Amino acid sequence: MNQSSIPKISISALGKYNDSEISLNGWVQNKRENKGLAFIILRDGTGFCQCVANESELGENFAQASSLTQESSVTITGKVVEDQRQIGGYELHVTKVEPLQIVQDYPISNKEHGVDFLLDKRHLWLRSKRQWAIMRIRNQVIYSIHNFFQSRGYVQMDAPIFTGNACEGTTNLFETDFFDQPAYLSQSGQLYGEAMAMAMGKIYTFGPTFRAEKSKTRRHLSEFWMIEPEMAFYNLEMTMDVIEDFLKHVVSGVLENCDMELDVLGRDKEKLKASLEPFARITYKEAVDILKGRKELNGKTSIDLLNEDLESNKTRLAEIESDVEEKEALLAKGGMKKGKVAQLNRAKQSLIEEKKVVEEALRNIPQWLDSAKNFTDGDDLGGSDETVITRMFDTPVMVYNWPKAVKAFYMKESDDAPGLAKGVDVLAPEGYGEIVGGGERETDIQKLIDSIKKHELPMHEFEWYLDLRRYGSVPHAGFGLGLERLITWVCKIHHLRETIPFPRLMGRLLP
Repeated sequence: MNQSSIPKISISALGKYNDSEISLNGWVQNKRENKGLAFIILRDGTGFCQCVANESELGENFAQASSLTQESSVTITGKVVEDQRQIGGYELHVTKVEPLQIVQDYPISNKEHGVDFLLDKRHLWLRSKRQWAIMRIRNQVIYSIHNFFQSRGYVQMDAPIFTGNACEGTTNLFETDFFDQPAYLSQSGQLYGEAMAMAMGKIYTFGPTFRAEKSKTRRHLSEFWMIEPEMAFYNLEMTMDVIEDFLKHVVSGVLENCDMELDVLGRDKEKLKASLEPFARITYKEAVDILKGRKELNGKTSIDLLNEDLESNKTRLAEIESDVEEKEALLAKGGMKKGKVAQLNRAKQSLIEEKKVVEEALRNIPQWLDSAKNFTDGDDLGGSDETVITRMFDTPVMVYNWPKAVKAFYMKESDDAPGLAKGVDVLAPEGYGEIVGGGERETDIQKLIDSIKKHELPMHEFEWYLDLRRYGSVPHAGFGLGLERLITWVCKIHHLRETIPFPRLMGRLLP
């Protein structure tokens, strides 16, 4: 075939060209050689493909295949061959290799690296298979979010990032100078969303928000993305229905379109599929009863389950330590082929990573037990409390009717139960905790004024917000969802920092 007539395609399109000669542009993810054969794992952003180069068929061009190093850029031509053992179900039998750049001393090797090192090299770490999978799932989640709201008549609108009012106090806000006036980076577009909903009926905002807490927990970022719908003429129950439909839509999109990415992450898809079942809906009071072990679900209390988790993690730690010792003994003995050595090292490293998670659980569970037993009714739920509650359910849990004292000043007080706010938090299962917070907004202008005073907020900065109650006020509600928290749960990963291309948190402003 004339070289110019060979189609250049993406790896994701290989299935359309089975038994045909094609060309791929990409980067070398990994390479190994064995007796005149080179096995090149090529990535191009759409997927991964094993390219098999045979010295007897390539002749002098085999030297080009041998010269390829990790992250070298290259054009590889060959015949597409179906092979279900390979990722994506196809491999390429190479007929030509054209290096574009041979990389020297790529800093991220296939060995283990520390988190700080990888964050310093985030611009390169994004190329790894795991990060590729997470970012592809992030893309799918974002697509599904827009699809959900746009197909249901919502209008996307944008709230300002600079704001003159600190709607919940300045403690957790970044202050900046705005032409000699103090301004803050937005921690929420919700107040502006209410104004836009009064104009458009149903809107959603989707943009970056900021928190200035000096925290480095696994659930914290200083800059993250929020989705905040606001709906005129909606109440709490209607909002809860929207949230449930919305989350199911997003999870369905990931399950339908990110099968390979979930496999790369080792995600249990059945756990995600369980979230397509009806969500659990419990009051704050019921949540506290579950947390403190006063209420059984499926014959067990949360305290029973935590004690079981403690014992199972102790058992698993012993198994991991034994397996690591066994693999280290085999590696020390030597006499194995390179492929077997690499396989053992990968297995050992996987066990070491799992050991860190198990050890963290063994440190945390006794603290969770103590916190659960001593929780004070009326307090806000902390991260560990949310973890304990969600451990009791397979689906997301909607906790509603909260104490007004722990909710924002704009949350509507229940007419039937004074002291309770018509709010809802959605807790993700598998211990991931809050991903959504929302509810009805106060419509009584005097109650809102009293609430602003009670929270010691500057009244003059909220006059525009009070105008929404003076002129055409209607029942309305909305919610906010943290994109990165949602992705952390969907992917079942440990830390939010892996769910955003370039994380910003205390002490991390580069790259």
